[in-house]
Amino acid sequence: MIIYVKAGSVNGDGTKERPFATINKAASVAGPGDEVIVAKGIYREYVNPLKAGTPEARITYRSEEPLGAVITGAEELTGWTKHSENVWTASVDNEIFGDYNPYTTYVYGDWYFAGKSKHTGVVYLNDKMLYEAASIEEVAAGQPTKESWEPEASKLKWYAEQQDGKTVFYCNFGAADPNNENVEINVRRECFMPQEEGIGYITVSGFTVCKAATTWAPPAAYQDCMIGPHWSKGWIIEDCDISNSKCSGIGLGKYYDPDNEHYFTNKKVKSPTQMERDAVCRGQYYGWLKENIGSHIIRRNNIHHCEQGGIIGRMGGVFSIIEDNHIHHINNMMELGGAEISGIKMHAAIDVVMKRNIIHDCTMGIWCDWEAQGTRITQNLLYNNQRPEFASALKGGMMSQDIFVEVSQGPTLIDNNVLLSDVSLRIASEGVAMVHNLICGSFTSVGEGTDNIIDGKLRQRYTPYHIPHRTEVMGFVTILHGDNRFYNNIFVQKWSAEPFVVNSDSKEDESWSENREVGTHVWDEYPTCEEWLAQFDLDTDVPDMMKLASAHWKHLPVWSAGNVYLGGAKAWKNEEGALVLPDADVFADVDETSGKSELKTNLYEFIKGSACEMIDSDLLGKAFEPEQRFENTDGSAIVFDEDYNGKTRTGSVIPGPFASAI
Repeated sequence: MIIYVKAGSVNGDGTKERPFATINKAASVAGPGDEVIVAKGIYREYVNPLKAGTPEARITYRSEEPLGAVITGAEELTGWTKHSENVWTASVDNEIFGDYNPYTTYVYGDWYFAGKSKHTGVVYLNDKMLYEAASIEEVAAGQPTKESWEPEASKLKWYAEQQDGKTVFYCNFGAADPNNENVEINVRRECFMPQEEGIGYITVSGFTVCKAATTWAPPAAYQDCMIGPHWSKGWIIEDCDISNSKCSGIGLGKYYDPDNEHYFTNKKVKSPTQMERDAVCRGQYYGWLKENIGSHIIRRNNIHHCEQGGIIGRMGGVFSIIEDNHIHHINNMMELGGAEISGIKMHAAIDVVMKRNIIHDCTMGIWCDWEAQGTRITQNLLYNNQRPEFASALKGGMMSQDIFVEVSQGPTLIDNNVLLSDVSLRIASEGVAMVHNLICGSFTSVGEGTDNIIDGKLRQRYTPYHIPHRTEVMGFVTILHGDNRFYNNIFVQKWSAEPFVVNSDSKEDESWSENREVGTHVWDEYPTCEEWLAQFDLDTDVPDMMKLASAHWKHLPVWSAGNVYLGGAKAWKNEEGALVLPDADVFADVDETSGKSELKTNLYEFIKGSACEMIDSDLLGKAFEPEQRFENTDGSAIVFDEDYNGKTRTGSVIPGPFASAI
């Protein structure tokens, strides 16, 4: 059955002649196999699908005109009057918010580090977020925010207070007269998300989804976003434009668990890391199985200008495909800070494939936190994921990089990507393989970032790993570091090699520095496989446990071959046959003048004649702790004969992400 929706319809019954006026009305009746066709228009509503589709008969919601149907969590705000020279004021009755007022609700919770100062509400001027101020005086002053990545825009500010059952707004719109412009405020918490769990097999195609008062979405809490499947299976979100969420855009996250909801923030008596371990184990009893959860497809979306993340998920995104999305300008306002901010932030990205995405101008590009087991990041372009030099560091904000893999045992596969930011990979983890990438930034957190020193004592952060290609927990373990593989990559020292000095949040007079030297040399103190195996007396059938105890806690080995190091990039001391050209004057930049992101580089002038081995799953072997191959999600072997553009590598194989020189 086809159900029709058209904004402004009166007394409709869902037929083409008499369409429903709201998408939510259609969502209340749509069942398996139905298609909801939504006409062009603005739909100021929250859509709560009540019924699930099936694998054979999905429920599809489709914008009749691509991006023409707009689902928004905002309402227009009119009737502005001058309060002072630079300040306009208007108000709304609080009845408009129902039981959720975004202007009395703060962004806060577990892993939020920027202080309890910002609300989930926002004021928009012509689809652009204004910055929240702490007083009318700050609104009037209109000074730029020193941490913002867009200082000129940060002069436009808003402030709200409660007066006699109303929310009263005070705004600095610069030279604009709000009565002649489009001014909106966040009203609803979400745009398109089932309230109930298990509403699976739904397709959402071609909508503009924007402007919701979403809450902070940490991994052990209920993760609400503007649009998402809410703990179910088999959604497709495709060809949408998703923007202007106070926190996150697409949510592939965790169910609501009242006994573990913001546990640290609310109860404070259990360490946050233990809280996260609890959440993983509790999920086992809450239906977190391959048969029930995940296997979503997120494709061809434009996701931008959200202040926590573009795509956020914990556990609910397992076995999913995230492909061909454009994700950009995430967390640029720098109003929010904490450990859940990225273009894509996934906890437990088990067998998740992220491919052919373009991710740029984000605080972080991709962050795989815990259980990046079977995760594959392939054929992506990441650039400008670094804080501008003019912007100050946000207290409680995150460091920037293209990819961050944190406290996972692997196997995590990163292949055929172009990584152009000043940090390519933060690797507080083990079991990572990098194959056929162009890597223009450094590696950081090598051997670090996995444990804590509390009161002078080592407090190790042990994390879970799983039965291969399943969610069931196999065990927990600390990170030994190493177990990493680097094959057929091109490393370029694109940015300054000087250490990046970071001011400490704890004491103003302390600082620390991060590596900015590009290359695998940061693993110089790690053993080869032969050196590592030599510790274990493998020729005896009566091993001495106490004798081997030390070896069991040492770093795991590293493998590296077929790589090229240009412009000062440095090779691992044990790599044989590497091409190292320290004086190569290489450039590798993205040209956006055509409206597309195109790589411009001369590096192939320096590596003519270079050849390397074809890499496959058998050569990469198994990640140490889960004893799982670097392989496809169905367990089949990968042969790395497909390049960044999908072309086949034939004949002589050359390093880098392209099958032939570009």
